[in-house]
Amino acid sequence: MRRLILMRHAKSDWSQQGRSDHDRTLNARGKRSALALGDWLRRNGYMPDEILCSSATRTRETLAGLDLPSAIPTSFSRALYLTEAEDMLEILQAAQGQCVLMIGHNNGISDFAQRLVMDPPDHTRFADYPTGATLVVEFNTGPWNDIGWHTGQPIDFVVPRDLPGMA
Repeated sequence: MRRLILMRHAKSDWSQQGRSDHDRTLNARGKRSALALGDWLRRNGYMPDEILCSSATRTRETLAGLDLPSAIPTSFSRALYLTEAEDMLEILQAAQGQCVLMIGHNNGISDFAQRLVMDPPDHTRFADYPTGATLVVEFNTGPWNDIGWHTGQPIDFVVPRDLPGMA
């Protein structure tokens, strides 16, 4: 059994003129969301043993806000920055952990989430995968390279507005 925690970065700050998209930071709401998402992960026992994170500033800040143990092996990759679903699958298939947290961006991440699951979770925001959206999906398989489209069973899905204090 393999578990994927698929998270879109938290809300970013669009007010910083002159910064590249890759270097955009989180805004105040995004920082609060990352903290709340970290609490949600711990409260539900969704603890990764490997992290695959886009190299963008906003994904790195989202990961830092989750406040996960620093001992978890973590890879920061430019390949996860604004990538397509097919490339995300290829990156995941090379993972080693039993429970992998992948942090990325839309539009690729929403397409990836929809194509991974057999049936979508019953949540009105799953299709548009807003900032901070997090899917927990399990695969009844051995190694990651055995997974394919529509093979995952959704276990949980949350957006920051669903969490205490974030409405």
